[in-house]
Amino acid sequence: MKLATVQYKGETYVAAKGEGNKLLLLQPAAEKMAGHTDYIPNDMLAIIQSGEEALVKINEVLEWTKRTGEFLLDEDEVTFLAPIPKPSKNIFCVGKNYRDHAIEMGSEADIPKHIMLFSKAPTTVIGHKEGIPNHSEVTNELDYEGELAVVIGKTGKAIPKEAALDHIFGYTIINDVTARDLQAKHKQFLLGKSLDGSCPMGPYIVHKSLIEDPKVLDIVTKVNGEVRQKGNTSQFIFPIEEIISVISRGMTLEAGDIIATGTPAGVGKGFNPPKFLKSGDVIEISVQSIGTLQNSVQ
Repeated sequence: MKLATVQYKGETYVAAKGEGNKLLLLQPAAEKMAGHTDYIPNDMLAIIQSGEEALVKINEVLEWTKRTGEFLLDEDEVTFLAPIPKPSKNIFCVGKNYRDHAIEMGSEADIPKHIMLFSKAPTTVIGHKEGIPNHSEVTNELDYEGELAVVIGKTGKAIPKEAALDHIFGYTIINDVTARDLQAKHKQFLLGKSLDGSCPMGPYIVHKSLIEDPKVLDIVTKVNGEVRQKGNTSQFIFPIEEIISVISRGMTLEAGDIIATGTPAGVGKGFNPPKFLKSGDVIEISVQSIGTLQNSVQ
C-alpha cells in the first residue's frame, strides 16, 4: 500500500496508489461505497493513528474500486503535498549515519560513536515537485541530502531494539536541504536545517508490508541528472532498530512521528570545490521500493 496526500480541484485528499500511474481518492470512494463520510479519515495522520482498522478499510475500498473503476485519477492530474503536510512535531534527523559521509564532512575522527540527532521544524515540509526556496537572503551554501525516512505507526516509549520495527507504519523519502554556512556559523544544526521549504518529502508513504528488508535499500541522488549520491541502507552506522530504541529511551515516539535516517556521501559540500545548489537545479532522490522525490530550487 502506497499512500499520498494530494490536491485535486482545490480540495485535499488522501490517495492510494493503484495500478500503473493511477491514484484512488480514498474519502470520496469510501463515501460512495459505504454510504457515509467517516468510513476512512481524510487525513494521513488520522489514518496512521487509526492503525490496522484504517488499513483494512482502505483495502476494502481498493477492492471495490477494482470492480467499479470510480474515483481513479492519473498522477499528473493532482498536485502532491507531503504525505504528512503538517507534522505534529519536529522531524527527528540522524546525522553522519554513513561512514563515508562523516569523513567527507571532516575526517575519520568525525565518525560518531553514538547516534547524532537534530531536528527540522514542521514548517520545512513541502511536497513532491514543489519548489525549494533558495533563501539567497540568508545563505549562499544550500545543499541537498537524500534520505530514507521512517514513519512511526505505533506510539511507544523505551522501545527495545527487537520490537522497534513493529512500531513502524511505513517509509518515505526526505531531502534534508541544509544551509551549510548557517550550520557552521551558529555551531548547531537547527537554523541551517529549518529554513522554510527545506524538507521535501514523499511522494508516498509506503507501508512497511511492501518493504521486504529496509536494511538493504539503494539510495541515489541526482542533481540535474548527475549522480551525486549512491548508497545503501546496509551502510548505516546505526540501524533503524537502534535509532528508534535510542530516541525512545526517555522520549515518547508517537504515531505519525518522522525519523530521517541519514545521508550517504556525495553532498555538495563534500566536493572540492563544493557543488552547492542554485536556482533552477533539479534534485531527484530515488529509494528502492519507494519511488523518486523530485524538486527544483526556486
